[in-house]
Amino acid sequence: MRSARGLAGFWLLILAFCLAIGFTGCRGGSSGAPKLEQKTYRLRGKIVAVDAASGHVSVDAAEIPGLMEAMTMSYKLVDSGVIGELHVGDAITARLTADEDAAGPVNMRLDQIVVVGQADPDTKPAVQYHVPQAGDAVPDFHLLNQSGKQIHLWQFRGRVLLLTFIYTRCPLADFCPRMSENFAAIDRALKADGAMYKKTHLLSVSFDPIYDTPSVLRSYGGAHTGRFTDEDFKHWDFAAPSPADLPTVEQYFDVGVTGGSADTLSIQHSLSTVLIGRDGKVIAWYPTNDWKVADMVKQVEKAAS
Repeated sequence: MRSARGLAGFWLLILAFCLAIGFTGCRGGSSGAPKLEQKTYRLRGKIVAVDAASGHVSVDAAEIPGLMEAMTMSYKLVDSGVIGELHVGDAITARLTADEDAAGPVNMRLDQIVVVGQADPDTKPAVQYHVPQAGDAVPDFHLLNQSGKQIHLWQFRGRVLLLTFIYTRCPLADFCPRMSENFAAIDRALKADGAMYKKTHLLSVSFDPIYDTPSVLRSYGGAHTGRFTDEDFKHWDFAAPSPADLPTVEQYFDVGVTGGSADTLSIQHSLSTVLIGRDGKVIAWYPTNDWKVADMVKQVEKAAS
């Protein structure tokens, strides 16, 4: 009996010890499954298959820097309810989220999907989206800027113009806020060379003209330059086209925008940053958020030299 009680007491002590240390030392040295790191990327491509039953779409996607080369593969939709709006042949942009560990990415899924080119005959728009190409002459679009003044793109001819699209209420850190922070860094870098500063100009175009009035754009712009009410906006304009002109501007610069209204933040959109030469023609187009500030500054300086 003493032997049995002693053995039982021994196991009770072991159990108490395991409870005290959270069982860490009682699992044969295992720490459980490794925690996966979640990463996000921007995807651009064309839908080649739609599987409504499984909530997957197959996309012939362009290269995704830092993840994979151009290839066709199937992706799960985060919100399977949008699959009825997607068709084979549609050109899309989307956020790709992947869980990554030492073995590589797994569980890749798509959300924030924006159709930038519709292929379905029943939903084909009257005007197709234009993909900016080097050498394209940019139309003379008219905009209302942060000072309530009408400006137009041709007035910047003779200077290198760097243009991007934002809206001031954008809640996604790697979209509009990132573009505005990048432009602020570019503005500071160019300002260090007075001669270069005069040869260049920055323009942030809002696709939310109902909410982004001149006063809203002025406040937003001043906050991003860091000069607030002292900002004179001589080198960086914040402007919006009229609601009537907005679709034409979006289509020319391949900006896909869906949803949203004057009282909601639900606007989903693609990205578009364009470097325009002194002759008013496109030098380069950047449809993602993975371009680097230092590289862009070099591009601008080269174009202005």
